This record gives sequence, structure tokens and C-alpha cells, in this order.
Amino acid sequence: MAFQVDVNCDLGESYGSFKVGNDAEIMPCVTSVNIACGFHAGDPLTIAHTIALAKKHRVAVGAHPGYPDLMGFGRREMQITYEEAKSYIIYQVGALQGFAKVFGITLQHVKPHGAMYNKALKNEELAEAIAEAILELNSNLIVFAPPKSVMAKRATKAGLRVAYEFFADRAYNPDGSLVPRKMAGSVIEKPGEVVERTLKAITEGVVEAVNGEIVELGTIHTICVHSDTPTAPKIAQALRSGLIKAGIEVKSVGQFI
Repeated sequence: MAFQVDVNCDLGESYGSFKVGNDAEIMPCVTSVNIACGFHAGDPLTIAHTIALAKKHRVAVGAHPGYPDLMGFGRREMQITYEEAKSYIIYQVGALQGFAKVFGITLQHVKPHGAMYNKALKNEELAEAIAEAILELNSNLIVFAPPKSVMAKRATKAGLRVAYEFFADRAYNPDGSLVPRKMAGSVIEKPGEVVERTLKAITEGVVEAVNGEIVELGTIHTICVHSDTPTAPKIAQALRSGLIKAGIEVKSVGQFI
């Protein structure tokens, strides 16, 4: 069986005079990028620069909307209403669509960020608000979400395409959720280990949890690596080459789902 997979990364997270991540080094190694929309990180100039860089390397572009939480990098939980969630998504994705149009490219996908992403995996109301916003704004957009999550189910029910996501550099709990970043061992920094577990996730549809249990994932369409992991450039390079060496076709997810 021939496997196809997308490699995505959260980029464009610098803002003002603050520089975050290793965008220039990572961009050539991935096939899709999730660009911060200004709420948790990013700003108009950074968005423009990141889209230009993605276009140069022929990398597909997606929106990475989050909570309005610049101080907490969007990783702190917020209590918001259905209407607020829907409007936040439309506002942020709409901004990315505008920039994409100016640069002559088509926005490929939407991947919520941080605490918003994590909550939408289990919260029906938030997942529905996100799916509804995307559907009304642009029904051609693909939603990134883990297999079997509430977000994936809601997006599918709304008629949207869903790319099932695996986190290559993050440890998993037995229930399929990610180990909180405040816990030791939550971030996997060794490129070899990242490649090994990713190949297993793609070819066997499973990942080993922190307690040794096997978590059933199912089909995986896109692999995430984080730009703020200390060894991110090395991980991205090793992952791309490791996938190709294993005979897995690496291409943007919009080309095969």
C-alpha cells in the first residue's frame, strides 16, 4: 500500500520586534504551514512575509486562529460564547484569505491553535462554532484535527474535508490527548525518535502513550512539527528525509484528500 502524507508546521508566530521560531530553516522541509492570524501571535507584516516565503517554496498555506491571548501565546484556556468563537474564526481566517488573495494563492486549510484546538477536540459547542464559521466563510477549506476527535466529527458532519493530524514531536496520553507542556517529557526533541514514531503512526495507525499503552489513531493525513521546539529545524529535515526514504510520498494535503 502506497502512503501519502502532508508535513505541517505552525509558522509566522513572530510579532513586532519579537522573533519566534525558525521559519526560514523549516519552510523548505514542510508541505503545509499554519500561519498565526494575530490573536495569539503574528501581525500583518509577519503574515505577509510568511506567505511570501511559503509561495517561494511552493508550500500550501493555512490559517492558524486562536484565542485573543497574545500574552499567553494562546495556550491558556478562555471561556467564550458560541457567537464569540464563530466571529473570532471568521475574523482571523478572513484576514489570511485576504493576504492569500493578494499573493495570488489559495488558502488550503484551517487549524485552530493551542488551547482553542485542545478544547475543540472534546467540546461540542466550540467545535460546532468553528466548523460553522469555516463552512460559511469558505466551504473548500480543509480542517486539521486528530482522528476520532469531536472537532473532526463536527467538521465532517458540516460537509467539510478533514485532514487527520498526528503530532510528531509531542507525547501522547493513553486517551489520545497530548501530554500537557508543563509535564516533563511532553515535547520530543530527538529527530530519530520523531521519525520512528511518525512512521509507525502512518503505516500502522498507532502511537505509544507515555505509560506504554498503544493508542489507536487510524488513518493519518498530516504530520505536525512545532517551530518552537529547540531542535525543530533538525526534526523537520530528518522527518522529511525519513518519510521519503521509507517510500512515503510527501505532498500538501489538499492534493490527496
